[in-house]
Amino acid sequence: MSFRREKYVPKGGPDGGNGGRGGNVYIKASDKIQTLEDFTYKTQFKAQSGQDGRKRNQSGKDGEDLIIEVPCGTIVWDAETGEPLGDLVDPSDSLLVALGGRGGRGNAAFSTPVNQAPRFSEKGEEGQTKHLILELKILADVAIIGLPNVGKSSLLASLSNAKPKIADYPFTTINPNLGVIQEDDFRITLADIPGLIEGASENKGLGLLFLRHIERSRFILHVLDVSSHSIDNIEEQWITLREEISKYNDQILKKPSLLVANKTDLIDGASFLDQVAKWAEKSKQEICFTSTVTGRGIKELAELLLQKLSKLTPDNRRLYPLRHATKSQFYRDSDIRIEILEEGKYRVISPYLEELVKRYDFGQEEAILRFGKIIARLGVEELLDKMGAKEGDTVCIGDLEFEYEPDVK
Repeated sequence: MSFRREKYVPKGGPDGGNGGRGGNVYIKASDKIQTLEDFTYKTQFKAQSGQDGRKRNQSGKDGEDLIIEVPCGTIVWDAETGEPLGDLVDPSDSLLVALGGRGGRGNAAFSTPVNQAPRFSEKGEEGQTKHLILELKILADVAIIGLPNVGKSSLLASLSNAKPKIADYPFTTINPNLGVIQEDDFRITLADIPGLIEGASENKGLGLLFLRHIERSRFILHVLDVSSHSIDNIEEQWITLREEISKYNDQILKKPSLLVANKTDLIDGASFLDQVAKWAEKSKQEICFTSTVTGRGIKELAELLLQKLSKLTPDNRRLYPLRHATKSQFYRDSDIRIEILEEGKYRVISPYLEELVKRYDFGQEEAILRFGKIIARLGVEELLDKMGAKEGDTVCIGDLEFEYEPDVK
């Protein structure tokens, strides 16, 4: 609140400017990020507040918007309602998740012919607060799946330009790795899904965390380790994979797929591989034989994937539409009710009045008078009287508590 005070201007009038709007919060998809790991360490984000209005009718500067980058394929959920707010698929996707509050109004904004020197100003509106859950379901044309340590990461590195962490022990991969195969203008993306184990569909070994990444894929490579020299072992790997996927989402099994018999460099002679080929034929499954050590079958597998993917119709990869945050609606007279808290204490429940309580400075006498007139105009006194409120009882509206005095004008 401010009044113009200058020499030779004895009655300069109100000159308090309006405050700036608070910044909005956006979540934006980025193809330069692959995981949500950064959100493990930082979980709270806040856009910049608007600046206060100043004397001489100078408005405050709006707060800067906050843009939070996430990997493509991130689904944003409302943690309180459990509803999806949007699926960020493309790098251009941006979701408005929280609106900044409107700036407060200085006393100059309330000047009227009747009240030319208002001693009343308004606080800024609170910005929206949202509790969100981020879920990543990676975007890949081909999902490479298999039990731990069957050579998925090595296969990805051999097929594409990816450089995943590779070691000879289970669970080297704890996050999906992405790679690309490109021929002329056609390219496909591959994802090395961390190793599945029996019970993955029940979240053993971080199973659900891994399985959900398969849902968006258009094609599945089932990688089998043939180094055991045992058809029973290979079949057991295959059955385990199918059972865990089926328990999680049986629709995934309807996706086109291919078996990859890996680690053939550890097999002496061709007789056992012939048995594997016959087993695959009996199971009505197409199979390729590869070795990431010798390079056997790698080029052929890449060409086969390019061929198969070029014939598939592109899927609509967006699981949920983008639902941007909207301004809350407040109703002046149709959404007011009274709740009895205890004998002699009442709460007025009204989004509109609760918002005014946040924005009014009740240290200003004019704010008290204005608020009293609004309460009277909306019929709050009549509602309190019907509930049995008496003079001197306590009335609560939002964080405001006051003694009830009927007929306040």
